[in-house]
Amino acid sequence: MKSRMATMAGVVALGVALGFLSVPPAAAAVAAAAAPAARCTLPVFGPGPSYHPHIDPSTFTANVTNQFFPLKPGRTLVYQGTKDGKSAIDVVAPSFATLVVDGVRTRVLEDRLYLNGRLEERTQDYYAQDACGDVWYFGEDTAVLDAHGNVVDTSGSFRAGVDGAQPGVFMTATTMVGRQFRQEWYVGQAEDTFMAVDPSTPVTVPYGSFNNALRTKETTALEPAVVDNKYYVRGIGQVREIAVKGPLEKLELVDVIN
Repeated sequence: MKSRMATMAGVVALGVALGFLSVPPAAAAVAAAAAPAARCTLPVFGPGPSYHPHIDPSTFTANVTNQFFPLKPGRTLVYQGTKDGKSAIDVVAPSFATLVVDGVRTRVLEDRLYLNGRLEERTQDYYAQDACGDVWYFGEDTAVLDAHGNVVDTSGSFRAGVDGAQPGVFMTATTMVGRQFRQEWYVGQAEDTFMAVDPSTPVTVPYGSFNNALRTKETTALEPAVVDNKYYVRGIGQVREIAVKGPLEKLELVDVIN
């Protein structure tokens, strides 16, 4: 037998749908409270070959608003540091463009990596957010360039749903310390994983100092001797990446252009 609150919410919803009832704030609050909460199933880590997360495109949006990884079109984040033994500048910009990957409309993120002052790699990454606020990674198109700007390597490129490639969870809506996720899966090409390590870490980068950054640990089976830590700040996104195992690599946020 339905509760009185559920019945009231149903009457309000019907009246609004038929156009003969306006919704005062109190009634709107009752209807919202009675509405079912979004339910999202995060995939179990599992071995790569058996990793097949269930994707319902109708529950995803290209509008990524996750507090630790917001992708605001028109914003540009600039990072500086060291990569491959060279001075590095990484320019990351969520675009207004979207792309359907594996049936899901994703946000296109433009990424340009300069090493020793030369554009060496350009990438388009594809992200979408589920109904619960979890950010999923659906692939990338990446190109390594020679000194003349010619594409010499596209390895690492993949799109979920093509040739067995699978999407992965890039950032959860609720921090889950110690739980490991696949961020991507394309055997031999894209096998990154991540785990939240500390939800409240102080971090200082050229852009500023923050007391409550989320620190994650990232690994890949393709480079088992390498472990990275990344730091994310609410409302900004990633502010620092540093290799804690393997060759020295570090990128820190130096500017945000809105």
